[in-house]
Amino acid sequence: MKRRGLIWLLVGLIVLSLALSGCGYISAQTKIREAESSLAVLKNAGGMEKATYQYCSAESYLEIAKMEYNDNQFGWAKRFADRSKAASSAGLSEIRK
Repeated sequence: MKRRGLIWLLVGLIVLSLALSGCGYISAQTKIREAESSLAVLKNAGGMEKATYQYCSAESYLEIAKMEYNDNQFGWAKRFADRSKAASSAGLSEIRK
């Protein structure tokens, strides 16, 4: 009886760990897509010429986010994707001034 309970506990822990790791994977992927969209908007608004610093920052952060994602470092990928999106937003604000 104890053995059966231990097996169910281990199965539960495995399922829980898979579910949690999947959440990081999906949310990192979503953040990267959002950052790509923000960068595209900045580029279409002339960000390369009008907000060069912010554009280059957004592009660099996005590249790092993708590298971290490919290395299965989903937490870091989300952080860098957020920084990329923030830099794109700052660039758009700069252009609108």
